[in-house]
Amino acid sequence: MVTSMNHHLVPKYPFLLPSCNGHNPKLRFHSCGQVGAQKGYASSGEEPQSRVSDTSTYQEEFSWSSVIFPFLFPALGGLLFGYDIGATSGATISLQSPELSGIAWFNLSAIQLGLVVSGSLYGALLGSLLAYAVADFLGRKRQLIVAALLYVLGGSITAYAPELNVLLAGRLLYGLGIGLAMHGAPLYIAETCPSQIRGTLVSLKELFIVLGILLGYFVGSFEINAVGGWRFMYGFSAPIAVLMGLGMLSLPPSPRWLLLRAVQGKGSFQDLKEKAILSLSKLRGRPPGDKESEKQIEESLVSLKSAYADQESEGSFLEVFQGANLKAFIIGGGLVLFQQITGQPSVLYYAGPILQSAGFSAAADATKVSVVIGLFKLLMTWIAVLKVDDLGRRPLLIGGVTGIALSLALLSAYYKFLGGFPLIAVAALLLYVGSYQVSFGPISWLMVSEVFPLRTRGRGISLAVLTNFASNAVVTFAFSPLKELLGAENLFLLFGAIALLSLIFVISSVPETKGLSLEDIESKILK
Repeated sequence: MVTSMNHHLVPKYPFLLPSCNGHNPKLRFHSCGQVGAQKGYASSGEEPQSRVSDTSTYQEEFSWSSVIFPFLFPALGGLLFGYDIGATSGATISLQSPELSGIAWFNLSAIQLGLVVSGSLYGALLGSLLAYAVADFLGRKRQLIVAALLYVLGGSITAYAPELNVLLAGRLLYGLGIGLAMHGAPLYIAETCPSQIRGTLVSLKELFIVLGILLGYFVGSFEINAVGGWRFMYGFSAPIAVLMGLGMLSLPPSPRWLLLRAVQGKGSFQDLKEKAILSLSKLRGRPPGDKESEKQIEESLVSLKSAYADQESEGSFLEVFQGANLKAFIIGGGLVLFQQITGQPSVLYYAGPILQSAGFSAAADATKVSVVIGLFKLLMTWIAVLKVDDLGRRPLLIGGVTGIALSLALLSAYYKFLGGFPLIAVAALLLYVGSYQVSFGPISWLMVSEVFPLRTRGRGISLAVLTNFASNAVVTFAFSPLKELLGAENLFLLFGAIALLSLIFVISSVPETKGLSLEDIESKILK
């Protein structure tokens, strides 16, 4: 059986593949896309009943060389998001150092520091709102090009900022790029890659975020003792963003998006259809306008027209908060909310300062330990990707969230009465990172992509992205002021209590979706 990882952040109407003669509903569903399966239509015009028992799956022919770049350049958007997290950990130390900041305004208040750290996250929140409004108009390719431009502008302005207000403006622009990239990248990858490797590539895109965090830690560790090192830490993102933008310019638009525009009457039907054929030919490494690509596009159009025959092309905004859609939003929205309010952004963004206060007095010592934490995060993310369909969602969530609560209790205990043992803080951070990466990190978004019904999946995922970035920004901004008000021991104890609440939520409200097709989830779990 094809694994459920194929659902990870899939678009609302994933690209359909032709000639799927399998009758096993789960196999057919994963290999051929969700529109036809949801409605019971075969992409080649068969009767729905003809797909009930065959166990074969369609394996699309493609060139690996043609797959690499349509994955790599969008995935750089995720890497740049992760890089901001890792680089900020070191930049907050450099920026506040009287000797190393290289500026006269280094003495930042807790509020000002919170704005520096969370500025990109507020920008990402605005970028998510912008994506909700213009994504279908721009298309995935142009959306990612705009994201790359915002990354370049934001990183450059931040790096050359002569004063705090300019720096904050740069952070906001960079965040706008994050919001657009986090919406467009998974959609472009999932809509353009062959079905049989979609789960692998989308999951690898998530690993690029972790690689970005690690890269930020590495750059920070090398620049932490340089005067004005924070400028290089932030500016290092600009050339990567240039590569992303140039790469996206060289890629074709998503054939799936072109077909949606055609069916929805958003342009010349014939022109959009021909562009979709050429786009698919290029994405598969075939001659322009080849017969196989033309056949796939024709059969995809049949399924799309069938799917739109008796309903509006999209569910309304309010529909997400009704009936089965509301249940799905409680599950998905609850997971991404608890993902953030258990302290995850604070632990990552403030890893350097936390380690300094834990006994690593030199800035370089703290950032080097942050690199070790980043490597561990990468390892645990890879383990989660490999095991999520073997062990299931609930066991990993329950075990991981339990570890999160325990690690936060250890951090609280360290600051309260174990201050003479700095390795306890390091161990607690490692336990937190490992537990997070096998639970909330990858599985929250996997569940979000699985639980929403087809009709509201696009809007549901948009709302989940908004929930994620909003709660991330609030927690990150509030960390420094709350730390001053409550003290570190009580703050981490508060996060630990929230982690226990999230554990209760997971046990009582989150279903197991391992091995279920999306139509099974909609008909059996959401009803």
